[in-house]
Amino acid sequence: MPKNLVIVESPAKAKTIEKFLGKEYQVMSSFGHIRDLAEKGIGIDFENNYQPQYVVSTDKKKTVTELKKATKGAEIVWLASDEDREGEAIAWHLYEELKLKKENTRRIVFHEITKEAILHAIENPRDIDINLVDAQQARRVLDRIVGFELSPILWRKIRPSLSAGRVQSVAVRLIVEREREINQFTPEDTYRVNAIFTSVDKNGNPVELKAELQQRFSTKADAQAFLENCKAAQFSIENIITKPAKKSPAPPFTTSTLQQEAARKLGYSVGQTMQVAQRLYEAGKITYMRTDSVNLSDLALGTSKAEIISMAGEKYVHIRKFTTKTKGAQEAHEAIRPSYMNAHSVDGTSQEKRLYDLIWKRTIASQMADAELEKTSIYISVSGSKLQFIASGEVIVFDGFLKVYLESTDDENDAENEGLLPIMKSGEKLISSEIVAQQRFSLKPPRYSEASLVRKLEELGIGRPSTYAPTISTIQNRTYVEKGDRQPEKREYNILKLKGGKITDKIKEENTGAEKSKLFPTDIGTVVNDFLIGHFPEILNYNFTADVEKEFDSIADGEIKWTKSIDKFYKEFHPIVEDTMKNSERQVGERILGVDPKSGRQLSVKIGKYGPLAQIGTSEEEEKPVFASLRKEQSIESITMEEALELFKLPRQVGEYEGKVMTVAIGRFGPYIRHDASFYSLPKTDDPMEVTAERSIEIIEEKREAEKNRIIKTLGENNEILVLNGRFGPYFTCDKINYKIFPKGTDPNTLTLERCQELIAAQPDAGTKKKGFGRKTAAKTESKAKPATKAKPKAKAKPKKK
Repeated sequence: MPKNLVIVESPAKAKTIEKFLGKEYQVMSSFGHIRDLAEKGIGIDFENNYQPQYVVSTDKKKTVTELKKATKGAEIVWLASDEDREGEAIAWHLYEELKLKKENTRRIVFHEITKEAILHAIENPRDIDINLVDAQQARRVLDRIVGFELSPILWRKIRPSLSAGRVQSVAVRLIVEREREINQFTPEDTYRVNAIFTSVDKNGNPVELKAELQQRFSTKADAQAFLENCKAAQFSIENIITKPAKKSPAPPFTTSTLQQEAARKLGYSVGQTMQVAQRLYEAGKITYMRTDSVNLSDLALGTSKAEIISMAGEKYVHIRKFTTKTKGAQEAHEAIRPSYMNAHSVDGTSQEKRLYDLIWKRTIASQMADAELEKTSIYISVSGSKLQFIASGEVIVFDGFLKVYLESTDDENDAENEGLLPIMKSGEKLISSEIVAQQRFSLKPPRYSEASLVRKLEELGIGRPSTYAPTISTIQNRTYVEKGDRQPEKREYNILKLKGGKITDKIKEENTGAEKSKLFPTDIGTVVNDFLIGHFPEILNYNFTADVEKEFDSIADGEIKWTKSIDKFYKEFHPIVEDTMKNSERQVGERILGVDPKSGRQLSVKIGKYGPLAQIGTSEEEEKPVFASLRKEQSIESITMEEALELFKLPRQVGEYEGKVMTVAIGRFGPYIRHDASFYSLPKTDDPMEVTAERSIEIIEEKREAEKNRIIKTLGENNEILVLNGRFGPYFTCDKINYKIFPKGTDPNTLTLERCQELIAAQPDAGTKKKGFGRKTAAKTESKAKPATKAKPKAKAKPKKK
């Protein structure tokens, strides 16, 4: 039996560390946290100074039993969870639950899983930092209180099964407010003037020079007047200014900058980036991936220098020590970098290879020389006008860090790269080939992508490296926010062109407003946001959320007792909760659009039991209201009266097929065709208002064909077993439970009733939901807020009116 037991969070990390330690060490995994706040009730003892009531989760009982058994035979137990607050909490929970003794327990930390780092950590153990643990406990308890107390209010005042959280609610607020900015935005148009001039060089060869007027015109008349002046104008080079310029590399990655850059360059979601980075870290390929530090160790600086010299030469080296600007930076103490700088690439999945390549290039580039540029501006005068055209260009004199890497930006309207300008001289006369005044429109505020939302949260000081990914994932899972695309819309614009002494005036069309992988608030997300802002403005205040993070930092530094912090918050928060539950009105986000021209009754939109809907009439009237579901792309906030009235044209009959009526309607899950008691979903490309009888028949036949091909065969006297084609291969179903077919490669057509019965007996757990392992806490997933002691409020039945 080994004398030393090392406990880490994940099996992958355990496997990597095991390679570096001898036979005297046994490495085991706790599979994340072994215990958490009790799900039954709030899990906090308010009468005993807010003491958390921790319980071992059901899926971890076997793990805890195995760990306890292993600790009994070990002389020393090494707690080697991650070095951030959550890692410290995991170590403390292990210490407490396994009933370890201080004299034979060691806490070790490292920010990279290399042999040198592991051995160095073992040589320099420390005690569990209870301040870090308390900071994590404070976060967990605060988030549980907020979720547990706010969620029942949402159930009663808006809709059952809703939830709220401290950080997630603020993230939703950002997205809702941005959407409203966009809806209220009115574009302003101006005319941008570009020209193409020609001349000849010293050898008599023709050269072309593109330039832009330094001013834009606010009206078409002003642009036209300028072009009229240009008909007879003389153009000459008034001045040429050449300046040296430099570009410096970006710092090494922090958690947030890695998430942003992986989204821009690789198209990864924030959650996907963290999953891939976690695998790279646990395999010993990169340093710890939850950090807000841009610092590099002296060892990393030295190995980076050697690598740059080997790769590009001494002149490309420029060693920098970046400093962290983020307030309260507290996670790990080094940026995300490769564990070994001489490893330019790694083995692994395609995702791992691409993310590692990004990290390696960013780290190397951060220690390389500035890029040296030469920027040239040519000023062109126009006779009869004070305005000037300007042609700009730049030349890379020395590429420096650009040899390896250039950071991307979120700017969707980056100007075209400035190129090389022809050699010109002051006073030189130019001929205008063409001058174009094009109508341009001001840009609406951009919607948040996952990456730009992370950047905004970091700017506001909301959350920490460990919370960004789970916050973004939570608000999408709870359908407060949707990530999606929007198709472009057509827009007309005006072009005035002066060429050959004549001005032409044309109207052209362009696509505008296309969105890809952007975050949109749902109607329910908007209603919940407005309710919380109305009744709990402090909780959704950006400064409050940032101040809470600072308070956690102070707890981690030992400056504040965590229970005092929680006590102060709760005594202010709880009375507001009670008052809101008693005195606030039910909120459905109703918006009155006007009066239905046919019936003269009120037309409104609001949240219904199954989602957003339009309503003609009110519940106070003798005649019952009429309802119609909004289409998926429509929103309570932006739908017009005309669009709402269109919804009441559904359901509509489009014709008959096989002697039965075909009806198009919109339901909970979108538009569909109903025919002979069967339902056929309408593809996204088909408009329910315009779909024809012929197209409806096509959709019905396509669905029938797909169903026919799905069923391979039926077995049993009453066809109780269906052998089917599935997304991941053939399977069979019996009593609404799905069963695998094995061994792999079995021809499903050869299955018999007897063989299916054998397969059923061999899969007793089929149909049951399996719990997975992982590092799951409120820091990464805010409180689920499922109080078992409080029943969901039942909707009061309205008395029927006679």
